[in-house]
Amino acid sequence: MLMLVTQAYDGAPIEELATHGEADIGLMLERAAKLYQNRSGWLPAHQRIAILRRLASFVRRDAEVFAMLIAREGGKPLTDARIEVARAINGVEGAAGELEHLAGVEIPMGLTPAAENRLAFTTREPIGVVAAISAFNHPLNLIVHQVVPAIATGCPVIIKPAATTPLSCRHFVALVHEAGLPPDWCQFALPADNAVAEKLVTDPRVAFLSFIGSAKAGWSLRSKLAPGTRCALEHGGAAPVIVDRSASLDAIITPLVKGGYYHAGQVCVSVQRIFVHQDIVQDFTDRFTPAVQALVVGDPTLAETEMGPLILPREVGRVEAWVSEAAAAGTKILTGGKRNSDRVYAPTVLLEPPAEVRVSTQEVFGPVTCIYAYRDLDEAITRANSLPYAFQASVFSTDINAALRSARMLEASAVMVNDHTAFRTDWMPFAGRRQSGYGIGGIPYTMRDMSHEKMIVLKF
Repeated sequence: MLMLVTQAYDGAPIEELATHGEADIGLMLERAAKLYQNRSGWLPAHQRIAILRRLASFVRRDAEVFAMLIAREGGKPLTDARIEVARAINGVEGAAGELEHLAGVEIPMGLTPAAENRLAFTTREPIGVVAAISAFNHPLNLIVHQVVPAIATGCPVIIKPAATTPLSCRHFVALVHEAGLPPDWCQFALPADNAVAEKLVTDPRVAFLSFIGSAKAGWSLRSKLAPGTRCALEHGGAAPVIVDRSASLDAIITPLVKGGYYHAGQVCVSVQRIFVHQDIVQDFTDRFTPAVQALVVGDPTLAETEMGPLILPREVGRVEAWVSEAAAAGTKILTGGKRNSDRVYAPTVLLEPPAEVRVSTQEVFGPVTCIYAYRDLDEAITRANSLPYAFQASVFSTDINAALRSARMLEASAVMVNDHTAFRTDWMPFAGRRQSGYGIGGIPYTMRDMSHEKMIVLKF
């Protein structure tokens, strides 16, 4: 069975790829499991480090190839796609460096008479076969975050990219093999359908599932994992921003526009709900709205484009329906509120959507931000914390007391002070709380998840 990969911006065909059926996935799992079971054949750390360093150089060599693939299949503007490639290179290099610190510890003995004459310490070893399911919005860097920790820790890995963006992943896996990793240690999977993909991750030979995608799919898969299979789930949220009345509006507009409309809002921590103190809300909207209107929207392969398409036409229809629902409920549309084409939705700013409409209660995952006025800080914090999602949040303030109170009281895994919610580096912890995810992402943290500690006790 063939799968056609198309350009996100206009639907033009790029390439047809062969998909994998249940028997193909079974063979992949069999090969991966045999590698893990053969402990004498595990790759030593120095070999893995050398492979990762060569891999980083190959990704750097092919940086423009990756950037154009990301722009074409994923719709991310070329400028941002190049930044994604740079991050991917840093991630590969970082994993190689992290191996120097991935180690066990000494366990104290002799603390009781029964523990005398013993020496105990731990070592780390790979957890086993890793199955990784990735998302479309960072079609290279998410792959790096899932595959590279497995390579670094010595786990065989089978990677399934998003069906809309498989080309970046396929090319990356080819470079992994070019860098010297034997092919069966990292296998590219393109299941023919969701049922086959589910067979991959629920197989008892899988020791660890890394999933990035929708909460509905992630939590469902977690409930079906074989006994003993560990997992990490990364979903989304409806990221809140609090703009304190002390905030410098001159300094905050640019980062908020970037945080809200980067990759057309298709980011799990994209700025969505902006709570602005009532004393400055008019001034804020007077500055924020023109800045959003000024975004250059169009073909993501052009250097001047700042915002491209949504990943699929149906997503444009969904965002359009949500905005229409809000407008019918009395929301003021300050800009946008319409589609530019079947694949592009205009960057949109909504003022005071009611608390019960979908743009206020669910992750938009599109180029829409919502502005709400508030009277006091505690009210803003309460409203920001009102949803069952908790990922990254931010507060803009020049008042240290307001900033620190917000940071302490916001229900979030990370609070950015005077920066947008979508800020991330590849070595920092990255995790959703509540319905937004399970486990901790970030390359060093994933490496720990993909390895076991084993204790050795010597009696003398």
